[in-house]
Amino acid sequence: MKLRRFNRDGIAAFSDYRARLTLEPTLEPPLELLEDPALTEPLAGDVAVQARKFANRLEAGRFFNELMDAAKVQLPERDQGLWTWLTLFYFDEVCPADGNGRRTPKDEARLIPLLDNHQRFYRHLLVGPFLIVRAHRAQPERAIAMLCNPLWEPGEIAEQLASRKELVTNHAVADVATHLYYDPATGSFKRGASSKVKGAARRLATLFNQLDLTFYLYGMSRDEMLALLPKEFDRFRAKAV
Repeated sequence: MKLRRFNRDGIAAFSDYRARLTLEPTLEPPLELLEDPALTEPLAGDVAVQARKFANRLEAGRFFNELMDAAKVQLPERDQGLWTWLTLFYFDEVCPADGNGRRTPKDEARLIPLLDNHQRFYRHLLVGPFLIVRAHRAQPERAIAMLCNPLWEPGEIAEQLASRKELVTNHAVADVATHLYYDPATGSFKRGASSKVKGAARRLATLFNQLDLTFYLYGMSRDEMLALLPKEFDRFRAKAV
């Protein structure tokens, strides 16, 4: 299918489906909207998209960066219609059905990007990984702690750090989070990383917000940041690789 974007009416139609899904969890996604000429417009060029699965948010972020480059989309982070169209196209990936065909309803910000709300912008299930990978394009693996989860489930670490652009785009901050909380042996998080225990991701985000008042975080390295962390982080720091 050729890559398209929703117009205002198309976004409204998709939003209506999302609202109905909360009452009818087995309601199938309205894929017919994707090519409705009254609700969509084609992008310039001849770029096609195909249905596919994503192993995790990192793979999705890479894919959407490549797609935006191929389509030569100007300021993709401002294109609400495009991302909403892509959300419906890949709806089985962002809102998968269970064995009974039921889908767990998502908050609207997960499916329709709130472009003017910087604290919720990264909550969108496609825009979030796209922007994180783009911010760390030279080495996206440094941000794997925010990208190792399935596409439909960003995870606590991404939620805590992505609410502030100054943190989520900072290379050293991403490196610290990965160093502390990601276990490369399992491809997932260390035990307790996503909990409310001392030294977990929620506390790290709070601490970085405090440190940002005193230190120029963009000018610091991972090791410099790690040296500032109090003892409560030792349970994760000692096991970091």
